[in-house]
Amino acid sequence: MAQYLIRKDEYQYDVFLSHASEDKDDVARPLAVLLQERGLRVWYDEFELKIGDNLVAKLNAGISGSRFGILVLSKDFFGKDWTKYELDALENLAVTEDRILFPIWHNITGHEVRAYRASLANIVARSTATHNIEEIADEILAVIRIHYAD
Repeated sequence: MAQYLIRKDEYQYDVFLSHASEDKDDVARPLAVLLQERGLRVWYDEFELKIGDNLVAKLNAGISGSRFGILVLSKDFFGKDWTKYELDALENLAVTEDRILFPIWHNITGHEVRAYRASLANIVARSTATHNIEEIADEILAVIRIHYAD
């Protein structure tokens, strides 16, 4: 795969973090905070959504304005309409605009991921069963640094 560099100012956010609310305490919030502390611009619902916001408009702006997508895949993720909406949009951008997705498997197996959406099982993922949130954040940051020009 050819390496390409993008300018940080081409996007409003570095990453869009998609997750089920049930995974917020264990994975999503700690990951969002760690990535933000490491200097990334993170679209995360608790950072971005304010009372009165149009949810669909804010999601669309966050997804289209992010260079990378993080998917916290879990049984709860697979059971939600909002996460399906976010996943569909992020996968479309991965195909049409070569955006990179970072899947994180949380309390789920590869077999369950393949059963839900086979295309997700084809992307190298990290599992919270084998990696802690800090290790996952560091690896995501390292990959992003490869793709960003100053």
